[in-house]
Amino acid sequence: MRVLIAEQDHATYARLLSELAPDLEILTSGDSAELARQAPECPVWLGQPDLLASLLRQGHKPDWMQSTWAGITPLLAQGLPRDYRLTRAVGIFGQVMAEYMLTYMLVHEREVLSRLVSQVERRWDDRPGRSLQGRKVLIVGTGDIGQCVAEFLQPFGVTLYGVASRAREQAPFVEVAGLEDLPRLVGQVDYVLNLLPDTPATHDVYDAALFQRFQPSALFINAGRGVAVVDADLVEALKQGHLAGAVIDVCRQEPLPQRHPFWTAWGLLLTGHSSAPTSPVAMVRLFVENVRGYQAGEGLRGEVAFARGY
Repeated sequence: MRVLIAEQDHATYARLLSELAPDLEILTSGDSAELARQAPECPVWLGQPDLLASLLRQGHKPDWMQSTWAGITPLLAQGLPRDYRLTRAVGIFGQVMAEYMLTYMLVHEREVLSRLVSQVERRWDDRPGRSLQGRKVLIVGTGDIGQCVAEFLQPFGVTLYGVASRAREQAPFVEVAGLEDLPRLVGQVDYVLNLLPDTPATHDVYDAALFQRFQPSALFINAGRGVAVVDADLVEALKQGHLAGAVIDVCRQEPLPQRHPFWTAWGLLLTGHSSAPTSPVAMVRLFVENVRGYQAGEGLRGEVAFARGY
């Protein structure tokens, strides 16, 4: 079976894949024209959605495509075909995302940034540190990654709430509510962690009305998608003290334009879409697992329902 790899780090993926599945024939290139020439020869594609979408726009199409990203937004653009099997990266981002969330939750509890300011000012800062013990955490998006984040947070003694597309029972959450209950839940928690995918239902969810419901001591962390947040409303909410701070990993436009208000917003920390990079080793393992399922005519991990958008 021939596999096309369309990845920025295509050489690493090709090497790992040839080691793990030597029976596969691999075609790849760092040149877009060469990729377009190779695409019709390969029924299976592996790679990043922006490069794969470019091949689709040129009229090429696989039988099955494996995305190396959890998000597949470029492949859902209007006019692109949807009559092929598509799988997204699942099961490989949980720990690294949990570490990201924990980093900034602990930074917030221990007031690390303000202590740095104290040091610069040569002012002895002996405020006692706070703890995550007993904090209430809302994870908005309780799928594969959200579930893993919850499991990593559990030993810290937090109470976990969740929001999903519909209400459901899901351990270790004490409650998983539907998206319509988000305004109720944000007012009850100390942390709001956004992990929502990019779908029509998740655009502009975090607006002025919602931010006004936050606790003034709450921290908002967005590592889902930038389109979920109304940027100007977040900046104003921080200014008005509706929430204590925000950590923003994902933005509507990346890199962020130089004149964007996020650069200078009070209480806002930008982390440059660094929260959960794809591990080529883990990604290739997942792909080979799906290859065997594909060859056997079985279900694939992370298969996308185009109508749903994930």
